[in-house]
Amino acid sequence: MTQAAHVRSYRPDDREALADICVRTADNGGDSRHLYADPGLMPALFAEPYAHLEPELTLVLDDGAGQAVGYVLGTADTRHFVDMFRKAWLPLVTERFPEPAGPPRTLTEDMTALLYNPERMILPQLDGHPAHLHIDLLPPWQRKGYGRELMRAFLDALHARGVPAVHLSMLTANTPARAFYDRLGFHEIAVPDPGPLTYLGRSTEGCGGYGLGR
Repeated sequence: MTQAAHVRSYRPDDREALADICVRTADNGGDSRHLYADPGLMPALFAEPYAHLEPELTLVLDDGAGQAVGYVLGTADTRHFVDMFRKAWLPLVTERFPEPAGPPRTLTEDMTALLYNPERMILPQLDGHPAHLHIDLLPPWQRKGYGRELMRAFLDALHARGVPAVHLSMLTANTPARAFYDRLGFHEIAVPDPGPLTYLGRSTEGCGGYGLGR
């Protein structure tokens, strides 16, 4: 009998679905397949390294039939994650995504340059929020409360580890995402010269509040 959709831990056989979800939501919430010759670039930046390095903090929304249709993933310690990204993740993807020679000239080169600069994730203004996360759901599963369920489960996992607070970055232009995070109790963190990004953070406590309750 098919189960109801539910949040569960990541399994290795979810990897393809994880990458697909990332690709289909990486263009400001929309499908990014038209932007990159190799669509695997976005997952290599924003999804797969987390599942590889911290699978215990990778959670998926299961559609009830075993298929992942959304995820929340991240790290409990951004500074440690950056170190492991460079040492243990980059060597796995350098052949597929060579480092650009010279200043980036295309969107693909811009994003590939980010891959080779994980230290961009370390900002002193974020030290009070040592964990960070990414959350994405396929469009048919959005605006149905599943994002809140994923976030609650992730915050609970961080809180159980003694992590006090978490942050995320988002494109400032993505106003629907900002409204979602505002409802979940995230607040803006001032960062000098943030470019097109806004940084948000919140405590890992009180996961039953801020719109996270059932």
